[in-house]
Amino acid sequence: MENRTLHSWMDSVEPFLAPLVDTADSFTELTGVPVDLPTALFLRAQLAGLERPSRTSANGSCHLLGTADGWAAVNLARPDDLAAVPALLAILGSPDEPGGLHAAVRRNTATEVAEAARLLGIAAAVPGSAQGGRPAVHAERWGERRFRAMAGIRVVDFSALWAGPLCARLLGRAGARVVKVESATRPDGARYGTPAFYRWLHDGHDSVVVDFVPGALDEIVAEADVVIEASRPRALRRLGLRAEEFLAARPGRVWVGITGYGRENDRIAFGDDAAVAGGLTGHGPDGDPVFLGDAFADPVTGVFAAQAVARSLAEGGGELLCVSMSACAATLGDARTRAQPPC
Repeated sequence: MENRTLHSWMDSVEPFLAPLVDTADSFTELTGVPVDLPTALFLRAQLAGLERPSRTSANGSCHLLGTADGWAAVNLARPDDLAAVPALLAILGSPDEPGGLHAAVRRNTATEVAEAARLLGIAAAVPGSAQGGRPAVHAERWGERRFRAMAGIRVVDFSALWAGPLCARLLGRAGARVVKVESATRPDGARYGTPAFYRWLHDGHDSVVVDFVPGALDEIVAEADVVIEASRPRALRRLGLRAEEFLAARPGRVWVGITGYGRENDRIAFGDDAAVAGGLTGHGPDGDPVFLGDAFADPVTGVFAAQAVARSLAEGGGELLCVSMSACAATLGDARTRAQPPC
């Protein structure tokens, strides 16, 4: 994929980008580091040679399915999701449906399809369902302020895949020292994707692999100024990690929790279905909705998270930043909706 083609991907999402451009510009004002949005959004697609998506996502895992009353995005991103499809068909009342999932969902509403998928731990969304809801970043103060320059800040990154690592990459380019921490038994799934993209995300970062057992992460976290994670809070608490205690222990710290729908919500999401929930879809030649970009909500969230950390540090830190992928996508979707002229 040549750069000219990369910019054609940008053209497809251009109507939604104003809030993201503002967020990237704010990060640059705070840190002096420019954000190359075409690269941040579409380098993975370029390196992997992905085609522009249609009703199937660019990576092939997420599907926009026609339902009885509209559309639903169902993301079969993991082997366990594919294995759960027979159970999903049974919940939808079509266990022996000859046409498979596409035929089964036509018998149900979009909400029913999404809810059935969620019962099985499959990421799913109704287009636009996250619009008009929570802010992209919700900040809670749990610690005292201490003003520090970005240079020399120690960032511990427990996240995986794309959104959290992109946040860490941008902070690293701004002068922070980044340590990527992975579980010995569950390494970052992005390692099994395009190697060049993984190297780009983690260039210049230290790497630590440990057993995620209670107490094993205490020393690593004790040295951190910023923690980035994308886990359910209760899973971290089982390991002895509590954001509130981390922030209260030393002034100026920042904790970033990246989730699909908020830290209080166990619902999972990946970049494509979260983008659909936020209203980030285009229109195919037949007028039906199509995916935009490549797991679009992932890089969008990474930029929002990096700006939120830079802003918090500039104001003295002491904050828990709750970053929702679907809400980041909805910030772009809401702005596009407001910008459209009335019929």
